Amino acid sequence: MLLPYGNVNDVDGRSVALCKVNPTGGKDSALPGYEIFGVIGFLFAAYSIIANDSIQTLGTFLSSNSRRPWWVLWAYSSSIIIAVMVYGYFTLDGDIAFGRLNSIPYPETGVKWWHALPPLILIFLTRASIPVSTTFLVLTIFAMTGGAATEGVLGKMLIKSGLGYVVALLAGGLVYLLVARTWERWVHDTKDRPLGLHWVMLQWASTAFLWSQWLMQDLANIFVFLPRQTIQSDNGTLVGFAISTLVLATLVMVLFQAYIFATRGGEIQKIVLSKTNTTDIRSATLVDFIYGLILFFFKEVNDIPMSTTWVFLGLLAGREIAIAYISGLRSRLAAIGDAGSDILRAFIGLIISVVLAIGMPWIATGQMPQF
Repeated sequence: MLLPYGNVNDVDGRSVALCKVNPTGGKDSALPGYEIFGVIGFLFAAYSIIANDSIQTLGTFLSSNSRRPWWVLWAYSSSIIIAVMVYGYFTLDGDIAFGRLNSIPYPETGVKWWHALPPLILIFLTRASIPVSTTFLVLTIFAMTGGAATEGVLGKMLIKSGLGYVVALLAGGLVYLLVARTWERWVHDTKDRPLGLHWVMLQWASTAFLWSQWLMQDLANIFVFLPRQTIQSDNGTLVGFAISTLVLATLVMVLFQAYIFATRGGEIQKIVLSKTNTTDIRSATLVDFIYGLILFFFKEVNDIPMSTTWVFLGLLAGREIAIAYISGLRSRLAAIGDAGSDILRAFIGLIISVVLAIGMPWIATGQMPQF
């Protein structure tokens, strides 16, 4: 799947220049082609992102299936991880980041310690129940230290993520303005009644759809640490990973997810549980389908990375406010305060991301990164 080094010919016989060659070992490599801080950053990112972002995706699945054995839920979600990874590798010529690293090439000087620090900090932020955007926390430092190759990327990420929040807020608000009086009231009043098998099937189908869309958006936050080839051709930018990366990453993600599922989601799951009716399969199904459709839409817009956390918070904010105003299942002031609290914590995460991206390279090299 990886193209050879140097100049190669594409399918039309035109010359294609290889712009970045993988690191190939040496004193800074933990494995052939893998740098020490790249491997460390990858492991930190894989765990912290699974613990933080994936719970925003699978949180309703966990909460509404709390009576089922954790390993059944883990096996199901892991099968989707494997399917998405294999699909990306064999249909996109080795690009298991699904185009999200087209504008963020592998660092020319290699992955340094300051690149690996943000995902470690993310682990502690997750423990504090702060729904920080992993996209900004992890990718900002790569975007701000990549020179001309990443010029303007951070601004585009901010615009796309902000638009994602607004779209999700409006979509969630509109849908639940229409259904809150009947749907959520019905769910609330019948929550203790047994549900038919069709609801279980719908909820598991919605989880598979949402989980696959989230993976296609956020795998870049993990794979940004690993060696890859970036090819510039007449047809655009192509990114390719080695098959060893596919196997390693899949195994690590599946194992980390086993731990997260065994602990029932950890700290971030508390945010999901604080929302109205999220432990009910029917409400979880509707939330998952809306969230998945929004991620699918933005995945098709362009290949710029975006914060799925902001989309998640926007959707929940629109939903909670609409439910409060229409069905009266919670106070309006509490719903608005809840949404504001989530926005504040996400903004704090963004500030931390920018501070790290500016401060860490400056401490290490004495030079300020350029936007």
